[in-house]
Amino acid sequence: MHIIDQIHTESPTYGYRKITDILRRDILINRKAVRRLMGKMGIITVYPKPNLSKRYHAGQVKPYLLRNLTVTHPDHVWGIDITYVRMSKGFMYLFVIIDWYSRCIVDYELSSTLDKGFVMSCLKRALSGKRPEIINSDQGSHFTNPEYISLLESRGVRISMDGKGQALDNVRTERFFRSLKYDDIYINEYNTPAELRKGINAYIRKYNSYRPHDSLKGDVPANIYRRSYAAAAA
Repeated sequence: MHIIDQIHTESPTYGYRKITDILRRDILINRKAVRRLMGKMGIITVYPKPNLSKRYHAGQVKPYLLRNLTVTHPDHVWGIDITYVRMSKGFMYLFVIIDWYSRCIVDYELSSTLDKGFVMSCLKRALSGKRPEIINSDQGSHFTNPEYISLLESRGVRISMDGKGQALDNVRTERFFRSLKYDDIYINEYNTPAELRKGINAYIRKYNSYRPHDSLKGDVPANIYRRSYAAAAA
């Protein structure tokens, strides 16, 4: 699973067949096993085969609202997603909320399982203080379940979902996950959930408040997020 994560992070367009071929250079494994592990990890490729990403509530799928949209201010659009995060032994799942205008991480939560509870609790916490106009996600089961839909609709948030398999529709969130893994997770190889949590907390503080972004002309996400609010208030 750790190797699959690295391959997917480097090449998110690779499906389970191509990943199996790469793994077979060093590991005896079949396509069925790779497909099962990718499902366990919650991995969605850009062009998945049928049923790779199960949508348990397909009737709740919403259209993609961000095509040709110019994001102009904080809390205009939030992107949300879940990624597999490895430790030296074992793994966890990380859910993040990222403000698309400033690239600021609004909130995040770690979990040892893919149960929807950690997603919902994080969203409720974030929405208790702020409200975006649009939230964008993939079409996974966490984001097509009635509880998720009801929460956002009750707060007046418009719901946007990537086209099926189109990981690049949520590209800002994907870029954050890539940076997190290459700059921190793969280097440090955390041993325990407590170490991982501490490391991710430190990385996100640095990402929001210290690490300059070319797309922000060398500024940091937290400054852009706060400054835009101050300008609006003035």
